Amino acid sequence: MSWNEAGPGQTPLPYPFYVDIVTKRYFDGVDNKNLTQVLNCFTPDATLTEVTSMTVHQGRDEGIAAMFRKLFTDFSDIWHGNFVHTGDPATNSINSQFTVLITPQGGSELRYENCNRFYLKDRLFHRVYVYMSGTNLLQPGDA
Repeated sequence: MSWNEAGPGQTPLPYPFYVDIVTKRYFDGVDNKNLTQVLNCFTPDATLTEVTSMTVHQGRDEGIAAMFRKLFTDFSDIWHGNFVHTGDPATNSINSQFTVLITPQGGSELRYENCNRFYLKDRLFHRVYVYMSGTNLLQPGDA
């Protein structure tokens, strides 16, 4: 059986697992600009889509890694918090709403209210959909 988002054959995980991978692993890695920690949350063939602009980043070690290298270079400070999670173990996914405070290099702090939908495969993010309240900050980088 092939994998598809929320499709049959998903292996539900305990609800705390979903919250942990999103907050303590993924967003902690983003906020601390720890690329290895961030990438360790994704399957090798993962896709991250910024839905508001339909910007798609393919592959953990290619498009996703390049996007995060650019993000970490372009912004001096990044913080995610005020999380509200809705886990759906039956579909092996979680929605997370949160606040983002992010400061461009040499600029003033920006505030975003975002929502992400994470679909997991083999305990890692396989498809991530980002809904951003402002201009897309997740631009393609050099691979």
